[in-house]
Amino acid sequence: MGASRGPLRRALRGAHGAAGYTAGAMKSVVILISGRGSNMEQIVRCCAAEHWPARVAAVISNRADAGGLQFAAAHGIATAVVEHRAFAAREAFDEALAAAIDAHRPDLLVLAGFMRILGEHFVRRYEGRMLNIHPSLLPLFPGLHTHQRALDAGCKVAGATVHFVTPQLDHGPIVLQSVVAVQPGDDAAALAARVLATEHRIYPRAVRWFVEGALRIEHGVVRQCRGEAQLLLPEGGP
Repeated sequence: MGASRGPLRRALRGAHGAAGYTAGAMKSVVILISGRGSNMEQIVRCCAAEHWPARVAAVISNRADAGGLQFAAAHGIATAVVEHRAFAAREAFDEALAAAIDAHRPDLLVLAGFMRILGEHFVRRYEGRMLNIHPSLLPLFPGLHTHQRALDAGCKVAGATVHFVTPQLDHGPIVLQSVVAVQPGDDAAALAARVLATEHRIYPRAVRWFVEGALRIEHGVVRQCRGEAQLLLPEGGP
């Protein structure tokens, strides 16, 4: 299912352009998780330590046993559970999830290990203000089992991608990527661990850029307005 870049570009401009962005205004961020939420933890820590013009208003999960809910509550962040198994149809779940999200009036919605496919209507609702991180160098290897697929393909590098969410799964304008060298003898678990370490660096950076109004989309390509690098390379080069 493809996505027009026009609505996304207009939504991003509305969030960060003259019509909708106020310099210095505190932004509200809502994070969706399904498990431990290690990327969520890094975003929360960096937001506080680096004094972003934002606050994590809520962490919401589709699973009551998600470990990240305890971390969020311990840090004074509102939590909520919208259990997907309670809904017969995905559309009904999406509507309930959106209601829980909208209670916090988010400027940005962050998917951090949220393991549910969201419907087109939901995605359009937050288009231009919803980010995801995927453990591959998109557009390569969308979907699951990315690390094993990279190894099976003989890739010499792997990595992660932060992107704006569009109705097409694991697609959308790329904000930031990290590159990890594939080592001899790597299995999927070893490669995944090294990629995850870079996710913890690039996802907070991308979220900070958004809340600081430092991103724009030109012809479907995300530009960092201050000219900061949108690629994290391994130490010592590729």
